[in-house]
Amino acid sequence: MSRIQNILEKAEREGGVRRLRSISEPAGATLAVDVPLAVAPIAVEEIAAPAPEIAVDSDVRTVRARLDRALVAAIAPSAATAEQYRALRTRMMHADHDVPVAALLVTSPGRGEGKSITAANLALTMSQDLQSRICIVDADLRHSSLHRLFGISETPGLADVLAGRSPLADALVTLEDHSLTVLPAGLLPDHPAELLGSTAMRRLLQTLRTRFDRVIVDAPSAAPLADVGILTPLVDSVVLVVHAGTTTKPAIQEAVTMIGASKLLGVVLNGAAAA
Repeated sequence: MSRIQNILEKAEREGGVRRLRSISEPAGATLAVDVPLAVAPIAVEEIAAPAPEIAVDSDVRTVRARLDRALVAAIAPSAATAEQYRALRTRMMHADHDVPVAALLVTSPGRGEGKSITAANLALTMSQDLQSRICIVDADLRHSSLHRLFGISETPGLADVLAGRSPLADALVTLEDHSLTVLPAGLLPDHPAELLGSTAMRRLLQTLRTRFDRVIVDAPSAAPLADVGILTPLVDSVVLVVHAGTTTKPAIQEAVTMIGASKLLGVVLNGAAAA
């Protein structure tokens, strides 16, 4: 049975599970993870323009983060929840088939399925490895949320850098005590797809690859927009976040088709019953 068919059947089986709580809320959800396809249930416990030249120097802003309580990987690093996100990190790192995943894109078939919280917690767990330099990029230029999760300013950010309004060094923010660098979305543009598909975006990701060990891109949802199709060729692998009882099988199939089987690293299934 193919990897894609396994993913679809797992999501379909969990689709009848009563929805416990949306992962977009701060706590009380459950997860099941397919990375690549070995299912491990994770119970999340309740825890209180023209293309500019892209250059960055070492003078990056450092701020004290005001983390949203949904970011359990940092708020309670010794809790079982944080350990489960670390298990997800480890599973992803072992699923790359000996091909290093330096740039990882996180998306979902639709909105409200937990992609941004998954991406943020994953970035935090990766940053806890002191030998790794991690950057998370808010490339959802339609419905940005990372600045709220991390408690930082939305601007300057990605859109401002791509439009030539800000140098990359001014837009990058390093979170004090977390060894994580965040590139927020910036001033949301009228035509996001044009910016994401620009030469400047390609240059920016190339620059981040040279500066960081791993870049996590929080992308827009896959449907009905073209943004994910534009971004996928620029990254090494893609993780798809879906929600049991909410995401339909056709929506998953459409997202998988858009991403392509060769790029799909695995699936995170939110709202599934814990084993």
